[in-house]
Amino acid sequence: REARAAGSLGSPAATMAVLLETSKGDMVIDLHVDECPRTCKNFLKLCKIKYYNDVLFHTVTKDFVVQTGDPTGTGKGGDSVYGKLYGEQARFFEDEIRATLKHKQKGTVSMASGGGENRNASQFLITARADCDALDGKHTVFGVVAEGLDVLDAINEAYCDEKGRPWQNIRIKHTVVLDDPFEDPPGLAALVPDASPTFTRDPNDTRLEDDWTPDDGAAANVDPALIERQTREKEARNRAVVLEMIGDLPEADAKPPEESLFVCKLNPVTTDEDLEIIFSRFGRVVSCDVVRDHKTGDSLCFAFVTFETREAAETAYLKMDNVLIDDRRVRVDFSQSMHGLWRNFKRFGAKGGTAEDRNAADNARRGPAFGVRPGRDRGVDKTFRAGDGRSTLEIKGSAMGHIGGGGRAPASRPPEDRGAREGRRDDHRRDRSASRERERERDWRLRQDCQLRR
Repeated sequence: REARAAGSLGSPAATMAVLLETSKGDMVIDLHVDECPRTCKNFLKLCKIKYYNDVLFHTVTKDFVVQTGDPTGTGKGGDSVYGKLYGEQARFFEDEIRATLKHKQKGTVSMASGGGENRNASQFLITARADCDALDGKHTVFGVVAEGLDVLDAINEAYCDEKGRPWQNIRIKHTVVLDDPFEDPPGLAALVPDASPTFTRDPNDTRLEDDWTPDDGAAANVDPALIERQTREKEARNRAVVLEMIGDLPEADAKPPEESLFVCKLNPVTTDEDLEIIFSRFGRVVSCDVVRDHKTGDSLCFAFVTFETREAAETAYLKMDNVLIDDRRVRVDFSQSMHGLWRNFKRFGAKGGTAEDRNAADNARRGPAFGVRPGRDRGVDKTFRAGDGRSTLEIKGSAMGHIGGGGRAPASRPPEDRGAREGRRDDHRRDRSASRERERERDWRLRQDCQLRR
Protein backbone atom coordinates (compact mmCIF):
# COMPACT_ATOMS: atom_id res chain seq x y z
CA ARG A 1 0.00 0.00 0.00
CA GLU A 2 2.83 2.39 0.83
CA ALA A 3 4.51 1.68 -2.51
CA ARG A 4 1.26 2.47 -4.35
CA ALA A 5 0.79 5.67 -2.39
CA ALA A 6 4.37 6.78 -2.90
CA GLY A 7 4.12 6.06 -6.61
CA SER A 8 1.10 8.33 -6.93
CA LEU A 9 3.06 11.28 -5.59
CA GLY A 10 5.75 12.34 -7.98
CA SER A 11 6.65 15.88 -6.88
CA PRO A 12 8.93 16.88 -3.98
CA ALA A 13 6.19 19.23 -2.70
CA ALA A 14 4.13 16.17 -1.80
CA THR A 15 6.46 15.13 1.05
CA MET A 16 5.41 15.36 4.71
CA ALA A 17 2.07 13.91 3.68
CA VAL A 18 -0.42 11.29 4.85
CA LEU A 19 -2.67 9.10 2.72
CA LEU A 20 -6.17 8.52 4.09
CA GLU A 21 -8.02 5.55 2.59
CA THR A 22 -11.74 6.15 3.18
CA SER A 23 -14.98 4.40 2.26
CA LYS A 24 -15.39 6.85 -0.62
CA GLY A 25 -11.81 6.79 -1.92
CA ASP A 26 -8.31 8.04 -1.13
CA MET A 27 -7.23 11.51 -0.01
CA VAL A 28 -3.65 12.83 0.34
CA ILE A 29 -3.09 15.49 3.00
CA ASP A 30 -0.02 17.75 2.88
CA LEU A 31 1.08 18.94 6.33
CA HIS A 32 2.39 22.33 7.47
CA VAL A 33 5.16 20.82 9.60
CA ASP A 34 7.20 24.06 9.83
CA GLU A 35 4.31 26.28 10.97
CA CYS A 36 2.55 23.73 13.27
CA PRO A 37 5.14 21.15 14.40
CA ARG A 38 3.33 20.02 17.55
CA THR A 39 -0.01 19.47 15.76
CA CYS A 40 1.59 17.74 12.77
CA LYS A 41 3.62 15.47 15.07
CA ASN A 42 0.47 14.49 16.94
CA PHE A 43 -1.33 13.71 13.67
CA LEU A 44 1.57 11.70 12.19
CA LYS A 45 2.15 9.63 15.30
CA LEU A 46 -1.57 8.83 15.67
CA CYS A 47 -1.57 7.65 12.04
CA LYS A 48 1.52 5.58 12.77
CA ILE A 49 -0.11 3.70 15.64
CA LYS A 50 -3.24 3.13 13.45
CA TYR A 51 -5.37 5.20 15.80
CA TYR A 52 -7.60 6.45 12.96
CA ASN A 53 -8.28 3.05 11.41
CA ASP A 54 -12.06 2.43 10.99
CA VAL A 55 -12.91 5.77 12.59
CA LEU A 56 -16.20 7.33 11.41
CA PHE A 57 -16.82 10.63 9.72
CA HIS A 58 -19.32 11.29 12.50
CA THR A 59 -20.47 14.76 11.40
CA VAL A 60 -21.06 16.07 7.88
CA THR A 61 -22.22 19.68 7.62
CA LYS A 62 -23.08 19.99 3.93
CA ASP A 63 -21.06 22.58 2.03
CA PHE A 64 -19.17 23.55 5.19
CA VAL A 65 -17.05 20.91 6.99
CA VAL A 66 -16.74 17.15 7.51
CA GLN A 67 -15.44 15.99 10.90
CA THR A 68 -13.72 12.77 11.97
CA GLY A 69 -10.99 11.46 14.28
CA ASP A 70 -13.12 10.28 17.22
CA PRO A 71 -12.89 6.51 17.80
CA THR A 72 -16.13 6.61 19.81
CA GLY A 73 -18.05 8.14 16.88
CA THR A 74 -19.84 10.58 19.20
CA GLY A 75 -17.79 13.73 18.65
CA LYS A 76 -16.90 13.82 22.34
CA GLY A 77 -14.00 11.33 22.49
CA GLY A 78 -10.44 11.00 21.27
CA ASP A 79 -6.96 11.34 22.78
CA SER A 80 -3.81 12.99 21.52
CA VAL A 81 -0.66 10.92 21.11
CA TYR A 82 0.66 12.69 24.21
CA GLY A 83 -2.30 11.41 26.19
CA LYS A 84 -1.67 7.90 24.91
CA LEU A 85 1.96 8.17 26.06
CA TYR A 86 1.73 10.15 29.30
CA GLY A 87 -1.80 9.66 30.60
CA GLU A 88 -5.07 11.57 31.01
CA GLN A 89 -3.39 14.82 32.14
CA ALA A 90 -1.71 15.10 28.73
CA ARG A 91 -4.80 14.30 26.69
CA PHE A 92 -5.04 17.82 25.19
CA PHE A 93 -2.33 20.07 23.77
CA GLU A 94 -2.08 23.77 22.91
CA ASP A 95 -3.30 25.59 19.79
CA GLU A 96 -0.88 26.62 17.05
CA ILE A 97 -2.99 29.25 15.33
CA ARG A 98 -1.01 31.20 12.72
CA ALA A 99 -2.11 34.39 11.00
CA THR A 100 -0.76 33.09 7.69
CA LEU A 101 -2.84 29.90 7.81
CA LYS A 102 -6.56 30.41 7.23
CA HIS A 103 -9.55 28.38 6.08
CA LYS A 104 -9.50 30.04 2.69
CA GLN A 105 -9.02 26.98 0.49
CA LYS A 106 -11.39 24.07 -0.02
CA GLY A 107 -9.93 20.99 1.66
CA THR A 108 -8.24 22.86 4.50
CA VAL A 109 -7.49 20.51 7.42
CA SER A 110 -7.62 21.84 10.99
CA MET A 111 -8.04 20.52 14.52
CA ALA A 112 -11.51 20.24 16.04
CA SER A 113 -10.93 21.65 19.53
CA GLY A 114 -12.72 19.85 22.35
CA GLY A 115 -14.86 22.69 23.69
CA GLY A 116 -12.44 25.58 24.09
CA GLU A 117 -8.95 26.93 23.60
CA ASN A 118 -5.92 24.63 23.84
CA ARG A 119 -8.08 21.50 23.88
CA ASN A 120 -6.79 19.66 20.81
CA ALA A 121 -6.73 15.86 20.84
CA SER A 122 -7.37 13.58 17.84
CA GLN A 123 -10.44 15.01 16.10
CA PHE A 124 -9.95 17.08 12.96
CA LEU A 125 -12.15 18.63 10.30
CA ILE A 126 -11.85 19.26 6.56
CA THR A 127 -13.57 22.22 4.90
CA ALA A 128 -15.96 21.26 2.10
CA ARG A 129 -15.85 24.71 0.47
CA ALA A 130 -13.60 27.72 0.22
CA ASP A 131 -13.65 30.81 2.47
CA CYS A 132 -14.78 29.31 5.78
CA ASP A 133 -13.81 32.50 7.58
CA ALA A 134 -15.86 31.66 10.68
CA LEU A 135 -13.25 29.04 11.64
CA ASP A 136 -10.25 31.39 11.44
CA GLY A 137 -8.60 32.13 14.79
CA LYS A 138 -10.45 29.26 16.50
CA HIS A 139 -8.99 26.11 14.95
CA THR A 140 -5.37 25.20 14.24
CA VAL A 141 -4.84 24.79 10.49
CA PHE A 142 -2.18 22.11 9.95
CA GLY A 143 -2.73 20.74 6.44
CA VAL A 144 -4.59 20.76 3.14
CA VAL A 145 -6.04 18.07 0.85
CA ALA A 146 -3.60 17.86 -2.04
CA GLU A 147 -5.32 14.98 -3.88
CA GLY A 148 -8.82 13.52 -3.64
CA LEU A 149 -11.13 16.52 -3.60
CA ASP A 150 -13.66 14.38 -5.48
CA VAL A 151 -13.65 12.02 -2.47
CA LEU A 152 -14.29 14.99 -0.21
CA ASP A 153 -17.23 15.97 -2.43
CA ALA A 154 -18.65 12.43 -2.17
CA ILE A 155 -18.49 12.60 1.64
CA ASN A 156 -20.08 16.05 1.56
CA GLU A 157 -23.03 14.69 -0.50
CA ALA A 158 -23.82 11.87 1.97
CA TYR A 159 -27.41 11.56 3.23
CA CYS A 160 -27.44 12.54 6.91
CA ASP A 161 -29.86 12.79 9.81
CA GLU A 162 -30.79 16.04 11.54
CA LYS A 163 -27.57 15.93 13.57
CA GLY A 164 -25.33 15.53 10.52
CA ARG A 165 -24.56 11.82 11.03
CA PRO A 166 -24.52 9.93 7.71
CA TRP A 167 -27.17 7.21 7.41
CA GLN A 168 -24.57 4.96 5.83
CA ASN A 169 -21.29 4.86 7.73
CA ILE A 170 -18.26 6.50 6.11
CA ARG A 171 -14.97 5.46 7.67
CA ILE A 172 -11.23 6.03 7.46
CA LYS A 173 -10.20 2.52 6.46
CA HIS A 174 -6.42 2.95 6.68
CA THR A 175 -3.78 5.64 7.13
CA VAL A 176 -0.39 5.57 5.42
CA VAL A 177 2.42 7.91 6.55
CA LEU A 178 4.37 8.86 3.43
CA ASP A 179 7.12 10.82 5.22
CA ASP A 180 7.67 11.52 8.92
CA PRO A 181 10.31 14.14 9.81
CA PHE A 182 9.83 13.76 13.60
CA GLU A 183 11.64 11.39 15.92
CA ASP A 184 9.43 8.88 17.71
CA PRO A 185 8.96 9.82 21.38
CA PRO A 186 9.95 7.20 23.98
CA GLY A 187 7.34 4.51 24.39
CA LEU A 188 5.71 5.00 20.99
CA ALA A 189 7.11 1.77 19.54
CA ALA A 190 5.08 -0.22 22.06
CA LEU A 191 1.89 1.35 20.68
CA VAL A 192 2.62 0.53 17.03
CA PRO A 193 0.69 -2.67 16.07
CA ASP A 194 2.29 -5.41 14.02
CA ALA A 195 -0.67 -5.29 11.59
CA SER A 196 -3.72 -3.17 11.01
CA PRO A 197 -6.30 -3.83 13.71
CA THR A 198 -9.30 -5.97 12.80
CA PHE A 199 -12.56 -4.06 12.46
CA THR A 200 -15.27 -4.97 14.96
CA ARG A 201 -18.68 -3.46 14.38
CA ASP A 202 -20.44 -1.87 17.33
CA PRO A 203 -23.51 -4.07 18.06
CA ASN A 204 -25.45 -0.94 19.09
CA ASP A 205 -24.79 0.81 15.76
CA THR A 206 -28.00 0.69 13.71
CA ARG A 207 -26.59 2.54 10.67
CA LEU A 208 -25.84 0.87 7.37
CA GLU A 209 -22.20 -0.13 7.12
CA ASP A 210 -20.03 1.39 4.39
CA ASP A 211 -19.85 -1.85 2.40
CA TRP A 212 -23.59 -2.54 2.54
CA THR A 213 -25.48 -3.08 -0.73
CA PRO A 214 -29.22 -3.82 -1.20
CA ASP A 215 -30.10 -7.53 -0.88
CA ASP A 216 -26.43 -8.34 -0.46
CA GLY A 217 -27.03 -11.35 1.75
CA ALA A 218 -29.93 -12.79 -0.20
CA ALA A 219 -28.34 -12.28 -3.60
CA ALA A 220 -25.56 -14.82 -3.03
CA ASN A 221 -27.76 -17.86 -3.77
CA VAL A 222 -30.25 -16.27 -6.19
CA ASP A 223 -30.32 -16.78 -9.94
CA PRO A 224 -28.91 -13.67 -11.71
CA ALA A 225 -31.82 -13.77 -14.17
CA LEU A 226 -34.25 -13.50 -11.25
CA ILE A 227 -32.33 -10.56 -9.82
CA GLU A 228 -32.42 -8.87 -13.22
CA ARG A 229 -36.19 -9.39 -13.51
CA GLN A 230 -36.79 -8.04 -10.02
CA THR A 231 -34.65 -5.01 -10.77
CA ARG A 232 -36.61 -4.31 -13.94
CA GLU A 233 -39.91 -4.66 -12.08
CA LYS A 234 -38.75 -2.15 -9.46
CA GLU A 235 -37.66 0.28 -12.16
CA ALA A 236 -41.00 -0.09 -13.95
CA ARG A 237 -42.86 0.52 -10.70
CA ASN A 238 -40.80 3.66 -10.05
CA ARG A 239 -41.53 4.97 -13.53
CA ALA A 240 -45.25 4.28 -13.05
CA VAL A 241 -45.25 6.27 -9.80
CA VAL A 242 -43.60 9.19 -11.59
CA LEU A 243 -46.18 9.03 -14.39
CA GLU A 244 -48.97 9.08 -11.79
CA MET A 245 -47.41 12.12 -10.09
CA ILE A 246 -47.22 14.12 -13.33
CA GLY A 247 -50.74 13.09 -14.38
CA ASP A 248 -50.02 10.65 -17.22
CA LEU A 249 -51.53 7.65 -15.38
CA PRO A 250 -54.70 7.51 -13.26
CA GLU A 251 -52.82 5.39 -10.71
CA ALA A 252 -49.47 3.62 -10.58
CA ASP A 253 -51.05 0.14 -10.51
CA ALA A 254 -53.24 0.73 -13.57
CA LYS A 255 -52.59 -1.57 -16.54
CA PRO A 256 -54.11 -1.73 -20.01
CA PRO A 257 -56.81 -4.40 -20.42
CA GLU A 258 -55.37 -7.74 -21.41
CA GLU A 259 -58.30 -8.48 -23.73
CA SER A 260 -57.59 -5.56 -26.08
CA LEU A 261 -55.42 -5.70 -29.23
CA PHE A 262 -53.87 -2.89 -31.25
CA VAL A 263 -53.93 -3.38 -35.05
CA CYS A 264 -51.93 -1.06 -37.31
CA LYS A 265 -50.87 -0.64 -40.97
CA LEU A 266 -54.46 -1.15 -42.09
CA ASN A 267 -55.72 -0.38 -45.57
CA PRO A 268 -57.78 2.87 -45.46
CA VAL A 269 -60.73 1.03 -47.02
CA THR A 270 -60.89 -1.52 -44.18
CA THR A 271 -63.99 -0.90 -42.03
CA ASP A 272 -64.91 -1.78 -38.47
CA GLU A 273 -67.30 -4.50 -39.68
CA ASP A 274 -64.57 -6.08 -41.81
CA LEU A 275 -62.17 -6.34 -38.88
CA GLU A 276 -64.89 -7.57 -36.57
CA ILE A 277 -65.80 -10.40 -38.93
CA ILE A 278 -62.14 -11.38 -39.39
CA PHE A 279 -61.25 -11.36 -35.67
CA SER A 280 -64.52 -12.92 -34.46
CA ARG A 281 -63.25 -16.36 -35.52
CA PHE A 282 -61.04 -16.35 -32.41
CA GLY A 283 -63.80 -15.47 -29.93
CA ARG A 284 -66.58 -13.03 -29.17
CA VAL A 285 -65.51 -9.48 -30.12
CA VAL A 286 -66.84 -6.95 -27.64
CA SER A 287 -65.71 -3.87 -29.56
CA CYS A 288 -63.89 -3.17 -32.81
CA ASP A 289 -62.97 0.42 -33.66
CA VAL A 290 -61.00 1.77 -36.60
CA VAL A 291 -59.72 5.13 -35.40
CA ARG A 292 -60.70 7.93 -37.78
CA ASP A 293 -59.95 11.59 -38.28
CA HIS A 294 -62.57 13.56 -36.33
CA LYS A 295 -63.05 16.07 -39.16
CA THR A 296 -62.94 14.06 -42.36
CA GLY A 297 -63.85 10.61 -41.05
CA ASP A 298 -60.91 9.09 -42.95
CA SER A 299 -59.27 6.03 -41.46
CA LEU A 300 -55.97 6.59 -39.63
CA CYS A 301 -55.03 3.00 -40.49
CA PHE A 302 -55.04 1.60 -36.98
CA ALA A 303 -57.71 0.05 -34.79
CA PHE A 304 -58.49 -1.44 -31.38
CA VAL A 305 -60.12 -4.86 -31.10
CA THR A 306 -61.38 -5.98 -27.68
CA PHE A 307 -62.36 -9.59 -26.96
CA GLU A 308 -64.48 -11.00 -24.19
CA THR A 309 -61.63 -13.14 -22.83
CA ARG A 310 -57.87 -12.82 -22.59
CA GLU A 311 -57.39 -16.25 -24.16
CA ALA A 312 -59.19 -15.14 -27.33
CA ALA A 313 -56.98 -12.04 -27.53
CA GLU A 314 -53.82 -14.13 -27.14
CA THR A 315 -54.93 -16.52 -29.88
CA ALA A 316 -55.75 -13.64 -32.23
CA TYR A 317 -52.37 -12.06 -31.52
CA LEU A 318 -50.52 -15.26 -32.40
CA LYS A 319 -52.56 -15.94 -35.56
CA MET A 320 -53.16 -12.48 -37.03
CA ASP A 321 -49.82 -10.70 -36.71
CA ASN A 322 -48.28 -10.06 -40.16
CA VAL A 323 -51.41 -11.30 -41.98
CA LEU A 324 -52.75 -9.76 -45.24
CA ILE A 325 -56.02 -7.82 -44.85
CA ASP A 326 -57.26 -5.90 -47.92
CA ASP A 327 -53.85 -6.27 -49.58
CA ARG A 328 -52.07 -4.80 -46.54
CA ARG A 329 -49.85 -6.81 -44.18
CA VAL A 330 -51.07 -5.68 -40.76
CA ARG A 331 -49.25 -5.77 -37.44
CA VAL A 332 -51.00 -6.88 -34.23
CA ASP A 333 -49.90 -6.27 -30.65
CA PHE A 334 -51.50 -5.97 -27.23
CA SER A 335 -52.98 -2.53 -26.66
CA GLN A 336 -51.25 -0.10 -24.30
CA SER A 337 -54.03 2.49 -24.49
CA MET A 338 -55.15 3.94 -21.15
CA HIS A 339 -58.00 6.03 -22.59
CA GLY A 340 -60.77 3.92 -21.11
CA LEU A 341 -59.11 3.80 -17.70
CA TRP A 342 -58.67 7.57 -17.74
CA ARG A 343 -62.31 8.15 -18.63
CA ASN A 344 -63.46 5.89 -15.83
CA PHE A 345 -61.01 7.45 -13.38
CA LYS A 346 -62.13 11.00 -14.12
CA ARG A 347 -65.76 9.99 -13.63
CA PHE A 348 -65.54 7.79 -10.54
CA GLY A 349 -62.07 8.33 -9.03
CA ALA A 350 -59.41 5.78 -8.17
CA LYS A 351 -61.87 3.11 -6.94
CA GLY A 352 -63.44 2.85 -10.39
CA GLY A 353 -67.12 2.95 -9.43
CA THR A 354 -69.67 0.21 -10.07
CA ALA A 355 -71.72 -0.88 -13.05
CA GLU A 356 -74.77 0.92 -11.61
CA ASP A 357 -72.77 4.16 -11.25
CA ARG A 358 -71.69 3.89 -14.87
CA ASN A 359 -75.23 3.25 -16.12
CA ALA A 360 -76.62 6.16 -14.14
CA ALA A 361 -73.91 8.51 -15.39
CA ASP A 362 -74.37 7.43 -19.02
CA ASN A 363 -78.16 7.76 -18.87
CA ALA A 364 -77.96 11.18 -17.23
CA ARG A 365 -75.55 12.35 -19.88
CA ARG A 366 -77.59 11.03 -22.80
CA GLY A 367 -81.02 12.07 -21.45
CA PRO A 368 -84.49 11.67 -23.00
CA ALA A 369 -83.41 13.35 -26.24
CA PHE A 370 -81.58 10.14 -27.13
CA GLY A 371 -84.56 7.96 -26.37
CA VAL A 372 -83.18 6.58 -23.13
CA ARG A 373 -85.35 6.68 -20.06
CA PRO A 374 -83.56 7.57 -16.81
CA GLY A 375 -82.34 4.50 -14.95
CA ARG A 376 -82.51 2.21 -17.97
CA ASP A 377 -79.44 0.10 -18.81
CA ARG A 378 -78.58 0.25 -22.52
CA GLY A 379 -77.51 -3.37 -22.56
CA VAL A 380 -73.79 -2.67 -22.26
CA ASP A 381 -71.73 -5.11 -20.23
CA LYS A 382 -70.11 -2.87 -17.61
CA THR A 383 -68.76 -5.48 -15.24
CA PHE A 384 -65.71 -4.33 -13.27
CA ARG A 385 -63.03 -6.92 -12.56
CA ALA A 386 -61.19 -7.48 -9.30
CA GLY A 387 -59.45 -10.29 -7.48
CA ASP A 388 -57.41 -11.57 -10.43
CA GLY A 389 -54.33 -9.54 -9.60
CA ARG A 390 -55.51 -6.37 -11.34
CA SER A 391 -56.82 -3.15 -9.83
CA THR A 392 -60.55 -2.55 -9.76
CA LEU A 393 -59.77 0.43 -11.98
CA GLU A 394 -58.92 -1.99 -14.81
CA ILE A 395 -62.33 -2.41 -16.36
CA LYS A 396 -63.25 -4.84 -19.06
CA GLY A 397 -62.78 -3.85 -22.64
CA SER A 398 -66.56 -3.76 -23.01
CA ALA A 399 -66.68 -0.71 -20.75
CA MET A 400 -63.58 0.95 -22.19
CA GLY A 401 -64.93 2.43 -25.38
CA HIS A 402 -61.71 3.19 -27.24
CA ILE A 403 -61.71 6.35 -29.30
CA GLY A 404 -63.82 5.69 -32.37
CA GLY A 405 -64.47 7.88 -35.36
CA GLY A 406 -67.22 9.02 -37.63
CA GLY A 407 -70.51 8.88 -35.57
CA ARG A 408 -70.51 5.12 -35.18
CA ALA A 409 -72.65 3.41 -32.64
CA PRO A 410 -71.05 3.19 -29.18
CA ALA A 411 -68.02 0.91 -29.37
CA SER A 412 -69.16 -1.13 -26.41
CA ARG A 413 -72.49 -2.18 -27.99
CA PRO A 414 -72.57 -5.90 -28.80
CA PRO A 415 -72.01 -6.61 -32.51
CA GLU A 416 -75.41 -8.24 -32.97
CA ASP A 417 -77.10 -4.85 -32.23
CA ARG A 418 -75.37 -3.20 -35.21
CA GLY A 419 -76.79 -3.90 -38.65
CA ALA A 420 -75.98 -3.03 -42.24
CA ARG A 421 -78.65 -0.27 -42.20
CA GLU A 422 -76.90 1.49 -39.32
CA GLY A 423 -73.55 1.21 -41.11
CA ARG A 424 -75.04 2.85 -44.24
CA ARG A 425 -76.50 5.59 -42.05
CA ASP A 426 -73.02 6.30 -40.70
CA ASP A 427 -71.63 6.55 -44.22
CA HIS A 428 -74.38 9.03 -45.20
CA ARG A 429 -73.61 11.17 -42.18
CA ARG A 430 -69.94 11.28 -43.06
CA ASP A 431 -70.77 12.19 -46.67
CA ARG A 432 -73.05 15.03 -45.55
CA SER A 433 -70.38 16.35 -43.20
CA ALA A 434 -67.81 16.34 -46.01
CA SER A 435 -70.24 18.12 -48.34
CA ARG A 436 -70.90 20.84 -45.77
CA GLU A 437 -67.16 21.35 -45.36
CA ARG A 438 -66.72 21.74 -49.12
CA GLU A 439 -69.61 24.23 -49.31
CA ARG A 440 -68.18 26.33 -46.50
CA GLU A 441 -64.79 26.31 -48.22
CA ARG A 442 -66.36 27.42 -51.53
CA ASP A 443 -68.34 30.25 -49.85
CA TRP A 444 -65.23 31.49 -48.09
CA ARG A 445 -63.27 31.61 -51.35
CA LEU A 446 -66.10 33.51 -53.08
CA ARG A 447 -66.11 36.13 -50.31
CA GLN A 448 -62.36 36.49 -50.61
CA ASP A 449 -62.62 37.03 -54.39
CA CYS A 450 -65.34 39.68 -53.95
CA GLN A 451 -63.25 41.58 -51.47
CA LEU A 452 -60.23 41.52 -53.81
CA ARG A 453 -62.32 42.86 -56.74
CA ARG A 454 -63.53 45.76 -54.60
